[in-house]
Amino acid sequence: MSEGEIRFSKEHEWLALKGGGIAIMGISDFAQRQLGDIVSVDLPKVSSAYNRMQPLAVVDSVKSSSDIYSAVGGEVVEVNEELIEHPEFINQSPYGLGWIVKIKLSNMKEFEQLMSKKEYDVFIGELEKGEEETADKRPDWRS
Repeated sequence: MSEGEIRFSKEHEWLALKGGGIAIMGISDFAQRQLGDIVSVDLPKVSSAYNRMQPLAVVDSVKSSSDIYSAVGGEVVEVNEELIEHPEFINQSPYGLGWIVKIKLSNMKEFEQLMSKKEYDVFIGELEKGEEETADKRPDWRS
Protein backbone atom coordinates (compact mmCIF):
# COMPACT_ATOMS: atom_id res chain seq x y z
CA MET A 1 0.00 0.00 0.00
CA SER A 2 1.42 3.36 -0.91
CA GLU A 3 0.93 6.42 1.25
CA GLY A 4 -1.91 8.56 -0.03
CA GLU A 5 -3.69 5.70 -1.79
CA ILE A 6 -7.44 6.11 -1.54
CA ARG A 7 -9.72 3.17 -0.82
CA PHE A 8 -13.52 3.02 -0.67
CA SER A 9 -16.17 1.11 1.28
CA LYS A 10 -19.49 -0.15 -0.07
CA GLU A 11 -21.10 2.38 2.28
CA HIS A 12 -19.34 5.17 0.31
CA GLU A 13 -16.69 6.19 2.81
CA TRP A 14 -13.20 6.87 1.49
CA LEU A 15 -9.90 6.48 3.30
CA ALA A 16 -6.49 7.82 2.37
CA LEU A 17 -3.56 6.17 4.11
CA LYS A 18 -1.07 8.52 5.72
CA GLY A 19 2.09 7.80 7.69
CA GLY A 20 2.11 6.01 11.04
CA GLY A 21 -0.92 3.82 10.31
CA ILE A 22 -3.26 6.80 10.23
CA ALA A 23 -5.93 7.22 7.58
CA ILE A 24 -8.02 10.26 6.70
CA MET A 25 -11.69 9.38 6.19
CA GLY A 26 -14.65 11.10 4.56
CA ILE A 27 -17.57 10.33 2.29
CA SER A 28 -17.24 9.93 -1.45
CA ASP A 29 -18.29 12.42 -4.08
CA PHE A 30 -21.03 9.96 -5.11
CA ALA A 31 -22.35 9.90 -1.51
CA GLN A 32 -22.41 13.67 -1.11
CA ARG A 33 -24.26 14.02 -4.44
CA GLN A 34 -26.85 11.49 -3.28
CA LEU A 35 -27.33 13.33 0.02
CA GLY A 36 -27.71 16.79 -1.46
CA ASP A 37 -26.81 19.94 0.46
CA ILE A 38 -25.25 19.02 3.79
CA VAL A 39 -26.42 21.27 6.62
CA SER A 40 -24.77 19.78 9.73
CA VAL A 41 -22.34 17.11 10.88
CA ASP A 42 -22.22 15.30 14.23
CA LEU A 43 -18.57 14.37 14.78
CA PRO A 44 -17.18 11.68 17.10
CA LYS A 45 -14.96 12.44 20.08
CA VAL A 46 -11.20 12.29 19.67
CA SER A 47 -9.75 9.11 21.26
CA SER A 48 -13.01 7.19 20.69
CA ALA A 49 -12.44 3.65 19.42
CA TYR A 50 -14.61 2.13 16.69
CA ASN A 51 -15.00 -1.28 15.14
CA ARG A 52 -15.27 -1.69 11.41
CA MET A 53 -18.83 -0.85 10.21
CA GLN A 54 -19.74 0.91 13.47
CA PRO A 55 -21.46 4.31 13.04
CA LEU A 56 -19.06 7.09 14.00
CA ALA A 57 -20.63 10.29 12.68
CA VAL A 58 -23.94 11.62 11.38
CA VAL A 59 -24.37 13.87 8.36
CA ASP A 60 -27.61 15.83 8.04
CA SER A 61 -28.64 17.02 4.61
CA VAL A 62 -31.71 18.71 3.22
CA LYS A 63 -32.92 15.22 2.24
CA SER A 64 -32.11 13.09 5.31
CA SER A 65 -29.80 12.17 8.17
CA SER A 66 -27.21 9.53 7.37
CA ASP A 67 -24.87 7.54 9.56
CA ILE A 68 -21.25 7.56 8.52
CA TYR A 69 -19.65 4.20 9.25
CA SER A 70 -16.09 3.51 10.22
CA ALA A 71 -14.74 1.62 7.22
CA VAL A 72 -11.96 0.26 9.44
CA GLY A 73 -11.47 -0.40 13.12
CA GLY A 74 -9.34 2.04 15.05
CA GLU A 75 -9.11 5.11 17.24
CA VAL A 76 -10.13 8.59 16.17
CA VAL A 77 -7.05 10.81 16.53
CA GLU A 78 -8.48 13.99 14.98
CA VAL A 79 -11.82 15.35 13.77
CA ASN A 80 -12.41 18.06 11.19
CA GLU A 81 -13.87 20.73 13.47
CA GLU A 82 -14.20 23.07 10.47
CA LEU A 83 -17.24 20.99 9.47
CA ILE A 84 -19.17 22.24 12.50
CA GLU A 85 -19.23 25.76 11.03
CA HIS A 86 -18.88 24.70 7.38
CA PRO A 87 -20.66 21.37 6.71
CA GLU A 88 -20.87 22.43 3.06
CA PHE A 89 -17.16 21.57 2.74
CA ILE A 90 -18.29 17.95 2.32
CA ASN A 91 -20.27 18.96 -0.79
CA GLN A 92 -17.66 21.36 -2.12
CA SER A 93 -14.53 19.26 -1.50
CA PRO A 94 -15.32 15.70 -0.33
CA TYR A 95 -11.71 14.53 -0.74
CA GLY A 96 -10.11 17.73 0.54
CA LEU A 97 -11.64 20.22 2.96
CA GLY A 98 -14.56 17.85 3.59
CA TRP A 99 -12.63 15.07 5.34
CA ILE A 100 -14.39 13.93 8.54
CA VAL A 101 -11.89 12.12 10.79
CA LYS A 102 -8.35 10.83 11.03
CA ILE A 103 -8.27 7.34 12.43
CA LYS A 104 -5.36 5.21 13.66
CA LEU A 105 -5.93 1.80 12.11
CA SER A 106 -6.07 -1.19 14.42
CA ASN A 107 -5.83 -3.67 11.53
CA MET A 108 -4.16 -2.75 8.23
CA LYS A 109 -5.85 -5.72 6.51
CA GLU A 110 -9.21 -3.96 6.85
CA PHE A 111 -7.82 -1.06 4.81
CA GLU A 112 -6.36 -3.42 2.22
CA GLN A 113 -9.76 -5.13 1.80
CA LEU A 114 -11.46 -1.87 0.77
CA MET A 115 -12.10 -1.14 -2.90
CA SER A 116 -9.61 0.66 -5.11
CA LYS A 117 -10.81 3.75 -7.00
CA LYS A 118 -11.26 1.63 -10.13
CA GLU A 119 -13.26 -1.03 -8.25
CA TYR A 120 -15.38 1.67 -6.59
CA ASP A 121 -16.13 3.30 -9.94
CA VAL A 122 -17.41 -0.07 -11.22
CA PHE A 123 -19.44 -0.52 -8.00
CA ILE A 124 -21.21 2.85 -8.26
CA GLY A 125 -21.73 2.30 -11.99
CA GLU A 126 -23.62 -0.88 -11.14
CA LEU A 127 -25.66 0.98 -8.51
CA GLU A 128 -26.58 3.71 -10.98
CA LYS A 129 -27.47 1.12 -13.62
CA GLY A 130 -29.69 -0.68 -11.11
CA GLU A 131 -31.46 2.59 -10.26
CA GLU A 132 -32.10 3.25 -13.96
CA GLU A 133 -33.49 -0.26 -14.49
CA THR A 134 -35.77 0.14 -11.47
CA ALA A 135 -37.02 3.49 -12.78
CA ASP A 136 -37.68 1.91 -16.20
CA LYS A 137 -39.87 -0.78 -14.60
CA ARG A 138 -42.05 1.63 -12.62
CA PRO A 139 -45.57 1.97 -14.00
CA ASP A 140 -46.35 5.21 -15.75
CA TRP A 141 -49.28 6.53 -13.72
CA ARG A 142 -49.87 9.38 -16.14
CA SER A 143 -51.50 7.19 -18.80
